[in-house]
Amino acid sequence: MNTPKRPRTVLATLFFTIFLDLLGMGLAIPILAPLIIGSSGIMPADMPMATRTIVYGFLVATYPFCQFFGSPILGALSDRYGRRKVIMLSLFGTLLGYLLTALGIILGQLWIIFLSRALDGFTGGNISAAQSAIADVSDEREKARNFGLIGMAFGMGFILGPFMGGKLADPTVLPWFTPATPFWAAAILAACNIVSVWFFLPETLRTQVRTKISLLTGLRNIARAMRIVHLRTIFVVSFLFVLGFNFFTQFFQIFLIERFRFTESDIGNLFAYMGLWIAITQGFINRPLTRKFSSEQIISVSAFTLAGALPFLLLPEKAGFIYLILPFIAISNGLTHPNTTAIVSNLAGKESQGEILGINQSIQSLAMALPPIIAGFIATLHPGLPIFVGSALIFLAWMLFVFVFRKRSRTLFHEV
Repeated sequence: MNTPKRPRTVLATLFFTIFLDLLGMGLAIPILAPLIIGSSGIMPADMPMATRTIVYGFLVATYPFCQFFGSPILGALSDRYGRRKVIMLSLFGTLLGYLLTALGIILGQLWIIFLSRALDGFTGGNISAAQSAIADVSDEREKARNFGLIGMAFGMGFILGPFMGGKLADPTVLPWFTPATPFWAAAILAACNIVSVWFFLPETLRTQVRTKISLLTGLRNIARAMRIVHLRTIFVVSFLFVLGFNFFTQFFQIFLIERFRFTESDIGNLFAYMGLWIAITQGFINRPLTRKFSSEQIISVSAFTLAGALPFLLLPEKAGFIYLILPFIAISNGLTHPNTTAIVSNLAGKESQGEILGINQSIQSLAMALPPIIAGFIATLHPGLPIFVGSALIFLAWMLFVFVFRKRSRTLFHEV
């Protein structure tokens, strides 16, 4: 664990790793909703739309629910055995998950798709391990900018991923393209990712911390987060931000299908457009802003604009107007997320980065698991209702951040 740190090598490799991972995830975005909701998907033709919507909600929730249990275990393992090994393990799980998803689609077996999402979610700790590696090689002022690289890779992956996914599932592009094709492509990308980490990512962990490992760590993390006085409020804020935003991201496809009759290709194009704005935000807006303003100042504005922009998606009667609203949403979220992570990291000691970021990932995984289950039911009342609920939750997070968190003293947390 005494390998010299090489920040530029680490950041470049992690950027490429996260980009390929998010590109693979982006390939799947346009596929799952039409696969479950669409009349030509794998569900029985006579299944009511309300039932399809609920099933889709549980399918989407499977990944973050399993990640809730798996991510803190991988975070603790990264503190004990190193970031590089955990990222490799996570990518192997991702590879197998994509292969199983493609197989489930070909066989028309929904249980295989559920299994694949569960496996991918449980081993999906590469983002938290990558965050820990970035924290290892960053000082306090650099963290917000370097965490922004994750957002930039996220955005770039979501530019190409959904666009490619929509096209790879479109038989009008090539006759042999099916909804399974994007997942075969994603599996290839995951394999390339494993090779890149093996050859180019150095180990960044310098001090081993032997945190207790348990399947119930995710549940304990939630309880522990509420007991860490100086981090409790920002953890709740982070939870509400992710909870609210995922009401939008995880069910916006349903809204697009029901109101505008979007196809896989249409959904892919729109999410690629949103990813472009996320990449622009992380590459050209967030980094310069963090040099002039603190993370607290940025979030105070970006979270408010995010909450205010979401309800406008419910107004257009023509799909073209959605493209005018999405930049405001993408920019606001692209500023809020990395700066929230930076605040959490900065309030933890260097020896506790993996543990605290693992706790934060548990909170975010729980926040990602709840919206699709809830939205699956409330969307049966109106497809736009999840977006309105998401806006309200983000506004609540903003109020808690501005009127509670910013007024309290900051004390660094150290692992005992």
